[in-house]
Amino acid sequence: MNNGYLHYYRTGQGEKEPILLVHGFSDNGLCWTPVTRELEKKYDVIMPDMKSHGLSARISEEEPIDMASDLIRLIQSLGLSHPIIVGHSMGAMIAFQVAVRYPHLAKAMVLEDPPWLLSQQGEDNKSEETMMEWARKLPSQSIKELETINRKDHPTWTDEMIQLMSESKKQFDPTFVDMLLRNLKKNRSEWLSTIGTICFPLLIITGNPELGGIVTGEVAARIDTLNPKVQIKNIPDVGHLIRFDKFNEFMSTLLAFLENL
Repeated sequence: MNNGYLHYYRTGQGEKEPILLVHGFSDNGLCWTPVTRELEKKYDVIMPDMKSHGLSARISEEEPIDMASDLIRLIQSLGLSHPIIVGHSMGAMIAFQVAVRYPHLAKAMVLEDPPWLLSQQGEDNKSEETMMEWARKLPSQSIKELETINRKDHPTWTDEMIQLMSESKKQFDPTFVDMLLRNLKKNRSEWLSTIGTICFPLLIITGNPELGGIVTGEVAARIDTLNPKVQIKNIPDVGHLIRFDKFNEFMSTLLAFLENL
């Protein structure tokens, strides 16, 4: 796999309005499959595997992480005109960086629980260490073992989602976790100085911090202060994996936003 290669899945060939779905840490493009089924009749859906994920190129320790540039190059190489961009967690951070650098590139954007804090002081080092330890174990676990764990931890998930999520972990490069955490430490509060510049429709879908959601009420309040045009929809009975655990609520929120563009 050559350096810089970005693999993607696509439901159309440019005959419909483009929408990019950008996955979170350790996932891949196919983890958006249930969402894509709901969108593909109306949209040309593109689901990239970001670098070090899925079937895309690995990021080496020597090169800087710049997934926003990777996504921008994909949009440009496919000739997508003002796509809608939807991102979850790490993917939300990537999408937002695209918006800041190229404010007129996207038509609209949806961020599912972006990893935003009010300051670097709020970092949870214990949870970061837990994530690093979990990621390092992935190569030693089989698909069947991962499916068993996911079925136990997420009893409401469909068999398809359990399979998709388990397979994505086997395609993930665990050495990426340390590089990502260093990148997150630089960018978790960066949104504070840039959210006010966003002028296109932007929806942020949040969960419940007590259940594992990242965006707190304080962060949501600051977003509203800095840019009152940003729409914020809270789904209170779910944590960070909003669309996985509350698919119907997520889709109704997403589709309502898209219909009003």
